[in-house]
Amino acid sequence: QLVESGGGLVQPGGSLRLSCVASGFNFRITDMSWVRQAPGKGPEWVSLIYQGGTMTWYADSVKGRFTTSRDNVKNTLYLQMNALRPEDTAVYYCSLGASRHVPPRDYWGQGTQVTVSP
Repeated sequence: QLVESGGGLVQPGGSLRLSCVASGFNFRITDMSWVRQAPGKGPEWVSLIYQGGTMTWYADSVKGRFTTSRDNVKNTLYLQMNALRPEDTAVYYCSLGASRHVPPRDYWGQGTQVTVSP
């Protein structure tokens, strides 16, 4: 099970930190991703972090602004989002995932809404 939190309404240029608590599987040996889906659009892969937490990848649209990390003791995945833009508005999902592509929907959590607006 994956449970996201930390979403909300933020002004352009602001920051948010998303969290995702994992249970029911061996989190510390599982590569994890963040995926987002904007209204009326298909899902977009955002980031990938390997099980050890030392290797990360980002979509070009968020590179330099978003940082993913993990705490394998707390079974928690994070996404620090800075310099937010209106186009970052979406539902954000954490997911099991070992590639730089959108994982199957069955691997996602329930999502948390992020809205970037003045």
